[in-house]
Amino acid sequence: QVQLVESGGGLVQAGGSLRLSCTSSGDSLSDYHMGWFRQAPGKEREFVGCINWTIATYYADSLKGRFTISRDNVNNTVYLEMNFLKPEDTAVYYCAADRSRWGRVWIFESSSLDAWGQGILVTVSS
Repeated sequence: QVQLVESGGGLVQAGGSLRLSCTSSGDSLSDYHMGWFRQAPGKEREFVGCINWTIATYYADSLKGRFTISRDNVNNTVYLEMNFLKPEDTAVYYCAADRSRWGRVWIFESSSLDAWGQGILVTVSS
């Protein structure tokens, strides 16, 4: 089983950038499709994007062009690069993993994904 741990969150000014990392203390992340969600205060959890074994990516339409997901299987890490951040990007960001599912299905089946991290707070100040 994979245990996911996010890092890299914090406070950033609007227009700035931040890179989140997700690592595993259990199984290798190379065995999983990986992705990110976020949950803003008072809102439902929102799909950000995901990356599969072949490094293909799929993003929420609203975040394309600003957010980029990548993976480094050697270092067992998945990244979420966030650019041109806006105050509305303020949220707890969660890393997730699934052995078999990838892509648009993550939007509809997120509650049953194989593993989740504990989440990390990103705050974008105006």
